[in-house]
Amino acid sequence: MGELADLLRFFLPKKFPFKIIYSSDYWMVDIGKNSFAARKYRLLYEKLLRLGVKKGNFLKPLPAGDEDILLVHSPKYLKKLKSGGLSSSEAAAIELPFSPELVKFAVLSVGGTVIAAREAMKEGMAVHIGGGFHHAFPDHGEGFCVLNDVAVAVEKLKKERKIGRAMVMDCDLHQGNGTAEIFAKKDYAFTFSIHQEDIYPSEKPPSTMDIGLWSGDGDEKYLAALKARIPAIYKEFRPDILFYLAGADPFEKDQLGGLLLTKEGLKERDRIVIEGARRLKIPVVIVLAGGYAADVEDTVAIHLNTIKVAQKAQKRFFQVARYFREAH
Repeated sequence: MGELADLLRFFLPKKFPFKIIYSSDYWMVDIGKNSFAARKYRLLYEKLLRLGVKKGNFLKPLPAGDEDILLVHSPKYLKKLKSGGLSSSEAAAIELPFSPELVKFAVLSVGGTVIAAREAMKEGMAVHIGGGFHHAFPDHGEGFCVLNDVAVAVEKLKKERKIGRAMVMDCDLHQGNGTAEIFAKKDYAFTFSIHQEDIYPSEKPPSTMDIGLWSGDGDEKYLAALKARIPAIYKEFRPDILFYLAGADPFEKDQLGGLLLTKEGLKERDRIVIEGARRLKIPVVIVLAGGYAADVEDTVAIHLNTIKVAQKAQKRFFQVARYFREAH
């Protein structure tokens, strides 16, 4: 009974098992009337507090420095952003009202994903309430994305020799065209995208592995495609860190898509991606990416489920390992 009691003690609720990166500045930027609901960030933060996550578990990001942004983005593009020098067509491609506040939001979002990556390398897991702006290219932004936060975080960890290889597991509704282009000729990054094929972006640069689904596809096809490849690609590529873009937009009631995933199907998606990585002791960085349900509460519920799945996975695999290490 003594050994069983010790084991149970490791599974009793203690502190939240990883850090969550969040800034109240995320939802204050004026983005006009469109399907991008920045207030989902605040709503998710408030729900987590109500569920008992302590404020000490949240880390506030710092804006990314120019030297980090320039690891991915061109000096000319960064100068245009900071000076307000985008052409009308370049600004229109972002699909959000361009302003200095939007640039500050983008720079802070990059800083948030960088901090999340550092925390994941230390603790095995971290969540960024934000991030996942995968349509940003080195020299331009598009599709609500100004700067590619995940790409910058990968390049920064690589430059600092914290990692040798990284995998980007992109489960947003839309193909991660910017990320695919950025890492196209870099063998230390594996880019995976499972997305709806018959929607934006019209031009899809090839990722390392792309899975294109079609309008009307739901849980069964989506989950079968994931299970056919995970954890096999983890074992084959052996990344030192996994960036998971946990988009809520494959949801059946999303305004921008035609996939028909249920909330339960999306939870199973999260479980496959996150648990598969943690079983192999791969650190996981979760960024929220897209989510455009007509009712923002649906989007928030999906993101909350992702964090709950991550919490369960981290407790299970981290605490069991710790128990057997200390017991033996």
